[in-house]
Amino acid sequence: MTILLSILGSKALGFFAFLFQEAAKGGEDLKSAFTITEMVKNLGWVALTVIIILLIMSMYSIAIMVERFLTYSAAKKQSREFAPRVAQALKNDRIEEAINISDKHKKSHLAMVVNAGLQEFRAHDGSSDISGDEVEASKRALQRAIAIKSAEFKRGLSGLATIGSTAPFVGLFGTVFGIINAFTGMKSAESAGIGAVAGGIAEALLTTALGLAVAVPAVWLFNYFTGKVDGFIIEMDNSASELIDYFLKNRTRQLKG
Repeated sequence: MTILLSILGSKALGFFAFLFQEAAKGGEDLKSAFTITEMVKNLGWVALTVIIILLIMSMYSIAIMVERFLTYSAAKKQSREFAPRVAQALKNDRIEEAINISDKHKKSHLAMVVNAGLQEFRAHDGSSDISGDEVEASKRALQRAIAIKSAEFKRGLSGLATIGSTAPFVGLFGTVFGIINAFTGMKSAESAGIGAVAGGIAEALLTTALGLAVAVPAVWLFNYFTGKVDGFIIEMDNSASELIDYFLKNRTRQLKG
């Protein structure tokens, strides 16, 4: 292993020494060889394939980012409108009104949870006594609604995580082939100049840069959206807990009556 590393290290040093020598011989040739136009012209089929894959991953991640941002913004906005209205309705024991308010806020995560609990509670509200089992049924309905909404909020985030973790390696795959092509071009470098290795260097630079450009926003947005989802889940849990307290108070009031 030590011998292999020393061989690779000497090859790498020789490669970079060659680049510096060529830069000293012809700075203008080096500059023109690494313009965007020349880089694209010198790309091989492996690098082009890698770039196409990375572009597809980038478009997919952007679509997820936009869709999730709009979904979370709508949920937050409607929940702010929903919470005080339903709280006032429940304070006055107007369950039907609270359900109607919930139906009008389809994009609110709080409305979905509250609606599920109230629908279950209303099914037993006409009885003379609301038993503990009926309250437990409402609690299970709330838990199911939270699980469904949580899964809906998390949809697409696994794709962002996958892109964020794999895009650099996809770019690295193109980088490895670019370096191989550059080393291969060094065989004829004495007569051909920097153009012999320009294609390989272009592949290595472009695929590495594009892989990082795709991965970094995906990782940032994944962490941001994960934090948003965690906050939504906490809000739903709190709303479910408050609704259960309302059911228990209603049951106690009926028992005393």
